[in-house]
Amino acid sequence: MVSTSKEFRSGFVSVIGRPNAGKSTLLNHLLGQKVLIMSDKPQTTRNRIQCILTEERGQIVFLDTPGIHKPKHKLGEYMVGAAKESIREVDVILYMVDLSAEYGPGEEFIIQMLKQTKTPCVLVLNKVDLLTKEQLMRRVQEFSAFMDFKAIVPISAKTGENTDELLNVIFGQLSKGPMYYPEDEVTDQPERFIMAELVREKVLELTHDEIPHSIAVVIEEVEEKKTLVKVRALIVVERDSQKGIIIGAGGKQLKEIGSLARRDIEALLGSPVFLELWVKVKKDWRNRVDSLRNYGYGKERG
Repeated sequence: MVSTSKEFRSGFVSVIGRPNAGKSTLLNHLLGQKVLIMSDKPQTTRNRIQCILTEERGQIVFLDTPGIHKPKHKLGEYMVGAAKESIREVDVILYMVDLSAEYGPGEEFIIQMLKQTKTPCVLVLNKVDLLTKEQLMRRVQEFSAFMDFKAIVPISAKTGENTDELLNVIFGQLSKGPMYYPEDEVTDQPERFIMAELVREKVLELTHDEIPHSIAVVIEEVEEKKTLVKVRALIVVERDSQKGIIIGAGGKQLKEIGSLARRDIEALLGSPVFLELWVKVKKDWRNRVDSLRNYGYGKERG
C-alpha cells in the first residue's frame, strides 16, 4: 500500500506532440500495461485520456492527447481542441518529438503555442535508439535554441531507455500534494471505452492504408454470464467500400479483427470473452455533430 507521506508529490502532466510522436507507447510503458491503443498511422488517439501512475514517491496524472495537426473535418477540430485544452491548468507539459522526423511547420506551431504558456515544459526526444550520439547532440542543440525548456530528456518509448530519468525529472517539477486517484487505478476511462479502443486498434492494424481514420467503434452491449462476458461492438465506417474491406472475403478480415481484439479484452477484464462484431455505414459521420456525440467525441470537456 502506498503511503502518502509528507514527501508525497502529485500533479497533472499533459503529454503533447505531433501525430506518431510516441505518446501512447510511452504511457503504456510507464504504466506497465496496455491502456492506450497504438498504431503507426497518425491521429490514433482521439480523446483526452487520463492515465494514472502511482509510486511511493507520488502520483502523476498524465493527460494523453491527440496529435496536434491541421484538422480537415469536425472530428479533427475536436481532437486538436482537446490537445490545446490539455495544456491549461496542468503542472507540467511533456512535449514529445519524434527524432526520426525532420523539424517542420507542425513542430513550429507547437513551439509557438508553448511559448504562450508559463507552465514548465520538458522536451522529450523520442526514438533516441535510431540516432548516433553526434546526431542526438545536433537535435538537442537545435531544439534548445527555440525556447527555454525546464529539461531535455532523450528516450526510447519503445525500449524504455532513459524513461526512469524522465520520471525523476517529472517528479522533480511536482509539488507536495494529495493522491487524486486510488493507487490501483490506471485510467479515468470506463472499461467500455477501452474495449472500443482495442477493437479500433485492430481495425487500423489489419487494414493498413486501405481504411483511413474514418472508423468509430461503439460498445453496444456488455453482458456478464456465469463463465464469460459477452460483448457486442459496432464498427462504424463512412462508405460501403470500407465496410467490404473490414468484413473481407467470406468475413475473414472481421473474424481476424475479432480474434485479436478478444485477446486484449480478455486481458483487460481477466475473464473469457465472447466478442460479437458488426459493421455499419454512416456516411460522413466525422462532419456530423450528432454522430460525433453519439460515438463519444465532441462532448463538452470539463
